[in-house]
Amino acid sequence: MRVNALTIAGTDPSGGAGIQADLKAFSALGAYGTSVITALVAQNTLGVQSVHNLPEEFVAAQLESVLSDVRIDSAKIGMLSNQRNIFVVAEALKQYSIPYIVLDTVMVAKSGDPLLLPDAVDALRQELLPTVSLITPNLPEAAVLLNQKMAETESQMLSQGYQLLDLGCQAVLMKGGHLSDAQSPDWLITRQGEWRFTSPRVNTKNTHGTGCTLSAALAALRPRYIDWQTTVVEAKAYLQAALEQADSLEVGRGIGPVHHFHAWW
Repeated sequence: MRVNALTIAGTDPSGGAGIQADLKAFSALGAYGTSVITALVAQNTLGVQSVHNLPEEFVAAQLESVLSDVRIDSAKIGMLSNQRNIFVVAEALKQYSIPYIVLDTVMVAKSGDPLLLPDAVDALRQELLPTVSLITPNLPEAAVLLNQKMAETESQMLSQGYQLLDLGCQAVLMKGGHLSDAQSPDWLITRQGEWRFTSPRVNTKNTHGTGCTLSAALAALRPRYIDWQTTVVEAKAYLQAALEQADSLEVGRGIGPVHHFHAWW
């Protein structure tokens, strides 16, 4: 199957995260990538220097351009930045039927810089969570969405995943990278059950764009697999290899990107 995938996110001129990372992951996994840009972000491996949010009318126009013309088999939503963008995207999702939608609940960049305004969290929770197929929060993001302390154990992590499921989303992939385990545990939680996944931690500082890359990989792969469990296995394998080869790149002086094209270069 030829998969057409859409990413809705902000930019990264250094190429490691955001729209640029998503399109790389789509291409690496054999999906044709389309994009809608929500914000122009001046950032690099050292941090975020400036954010310019695009007018909501222009975000809506981009969505209409793509969705009215191209068959979209899956979508990944990343940085939305503000309430207005959230409302525009939610309205487009109601109008057009996309089989699989992955919401990467982007709130903070790897450098610690905020990518979602505080007053937009309620809109994200109320407008988007009930309309998407899968959300992929890390532990700090899950805590913000639930207005709770960050989970410090796997049992707390699993509990928060079920609470997020109760907010209306179809499935939750809780990412446990912030735990201190030797292996990084992730939990997939759906209304049909729960599944645990682990990956050995990779000894690299170059982790810029890991969340973007994983969510994009999930969107690129889901139309080809029978369920989310199998899709998560394949997407995590891709990200693991991209992390393992990250040090072979020479990009920037800070937190460098993962190697999206590790299988080819």
